[in-house]
Amino acid sequence: MARRILITGASIAGTTAAWWLGRAGFDVTVVERAPAFRDGGQNVDVRGIGRRILREMGLERAALDRGTGEEGTAWVDAAGRPRARFMTGEMEGDGPTAEMEILRGDLARLLFAAARPHAAFRFGDVVERIDDGAEAATVTFADGQTAAYDAVVVAEGVGSATRERVFPGENDPRWMDLTIAYFTVPRTPDDDRLWRWYNAPGGRSLSLRPDPHGTTRAMLSVHGPLAEAQGWDRDRQKAFLRERFRDAGWQAPRVLAALDAADDVYFDVLRQVRMPRWSRGRVALTGDAAWCVTPLAGIGATLAITGARVLAGELARTGDVPAAFTAYERAMRPMVEEAQGVPKIAPRLMHPRTQAGIRVLHAVLRTASRPAFRRVAGRLFGGRSAEPDLSRYEDARDHVTV
Repeated sequence: MARRILITGASIAGTTAAWWLGRAGFDVTVVERAPAFRDGGQNVDVRGIGRRILREMGLERAALDRGTGEEGTAWVDAAGRPRARFMTGEMEGDGPTAEMEILRGDLARLLFAAARPHAAFRFGDVVERIDDGAEAATVTFADGQTAAYDAVVVAEGVGSATRERVFPGENDPRWMDLTIAYFTVPRTPDDDRLWRWYNAPGGRSLSLRPDPHGTTRAMLSVHGPLAEAQGWDRDRQKAFLRERFRDAGWQAPRVLAALDAADDVYFDVLRQVRMPRWSRGRVALTGDAAWCVTPLAGIGATLAITGARVLAGELARTGDVPAAFTAYERAMRPMVEEAQGVPKIAPRLMHPRTQAGIRVLHAVLRTASRPAFRRVAGRLFGGRSAEPDLSRYEDARDHVTV
């Protein structure tokens, strides 16, 4: 069995992998660029196999208890009146709002706390170089230290620098023609427990979602190609959002007023990570660094948890690291490819350019929300058929070292 494992990135995928690998008896180190653990972030949901894995980790109940309290999703008009509504309690399975809705930071902190007894965490440092050898991968860190590891797991984000060092030029991103910005705004008395989604002409949307911390999470979206915006600084990002949403209507003035003071703005031009391979020698990718499906797929957190579990399971099954990585990719590819199959027309359909188009969208959603169609809607939002078989890891789970 391989013994020393380095994980780069204290992400959802990274901390999940650290928990499973540490419990299986590996010597695990997690290195994270940030000087301390990072909270914050918008809603994520965990569905299906992801919840099963959290249950096996003893964390499902805690994740539910830390949920946002979101009770459903409503598409509203300029006056805030619901035009279509999907209530979680009325759906057969998960709808746009899953039963397990939780802030990214809250889920990551829960996983981090669980992983800490099983791994060493090293904050404020990054990998500068990886020399992959037949017997070990020698890693050079930014602080000048070097260490040898049996395997390196890259669990960073969509823009992973370590991925680009090890797999230069291999990512062929699929741009989804949607730019989004997330940030926190002060809560007001009329904020309810729904995810309220408002469409404005010009391919724009504004949504507000509840959180468990006494604030509200806002999201601004603009449809259209804008790849160059990924390199903008924060001031330019905010200026762009103010210009695009100044006449949007509904609660745009409130959200833009909060934007100026917001210190947690996350601005992203959505693109999928498309890698021809997820491993090379003793280095493997997982989570968004391997396959970012974007929030459009609605399954990113579930994929991160599942991929980490499968990767750890395969490493526990054999001491042949490249063989373990090959088996991990074979198991996860179908689920990832299914999730990445979101058609590029989807964000366009959800962001009509005209008022007439918005009326059509509301009519379609209103029809889908009716009782006769809820089962179909539940399958649309939550149905997955390509989940990996976790039973092959049951023996390893039964023999973990606590």
